[in-house]
Amino acid sequence: MAAFYPQIREVHILAASTSGGLFALRGACAIAGMRWPRAAPVRYASYAIDTTLLTAALMLVTILPAAMFANHWLTVKLCFVVAYVALGIATMRARRRGVRMACYVAALVAFALVVGIARAHQPLGWFVRWFA
Repeated sequence: MAAFYPQIREVHILAASTSGGLFALRGACAIAGMRWPRAAPVRYASYAIDTTLLTAALMLVTILPAAMFANHWLTVKLCFVVAYVALGIATMRARRRGVRMACYVAALVAFALVVGIARAHQPLGWFVRWFA
């Protein structure tokens, strides 16, 4: 399976980009009061993208050597992924516009931190240059 690492990684990156982009669009439109972001076909597309993302992530974890995770970057990344998902759900379910907007911004920040951690392979992510 290690021979497929580059292809699995590309699928993972594409799925992550698609998931984040779709959430950014759905969240902005939900804040604007549109109904289509909550429609069943859009939700199911989001589920399919996220399932692909999770599957590729699990495949990558099984391929990479254990030493890759010695500095706990993956643990920190997963914590922010959980926060991103929870905040995304809150964004779509919140009744008040202010709460929806706060959850939306916080979810986008969490997503940006996930991307930074993934790129740097460091728990500090984007901030590794400032504190290293």
